[in-house]
This record gives sequence, structure tokens and C-alpha cells, in this order.
Amino acid sequence: MAKIKIPKKKLKGEDGHKTFSIRVPDDLYEELNTFASKTELSRNEIITILLKEALNIAEIDDHSVK
Repeated sequence: MAKIKIPKKKLKGEDGHKTFSIRVPDDLYEELNTFASKTELSRNEIITILLKEALNIAEIDDHSVK
């Protein structure tokens, strides 16, 4: 009988993702939860999509240096 190969699960940090925490106001937290509940995506997936889009449209204002 042929053996079945089962791959090992990658440990956290070895999957190409990093974990960090942020503090957000209660109302923003609720908005994210509400938004995510209307999709089939996790809150993490929503935040990742929104951050990527924000970085695409954000620019640094060099004139605001104090």
C-alpha cells in the first residue's frame, strides 16, 4: 500500500505574514466588525485589503515637516 504524505504545518512567522497589534477607537472597531460581517471575509482580510489600498493612494507631504 502506498504511503500518504502529510505536509507539516508551517509555524507562525513562517507563512509570509507578520503579526502586530494596533489600538483603534471603539467605533472604528465596531465599523470593521460590521463591515466584515457583511462579507465572507475575516476582519484581518478586510484590514489587509484596506491597508494595501490606502498605501496605493497615500503620499508623503514633504512640505509639512516641522
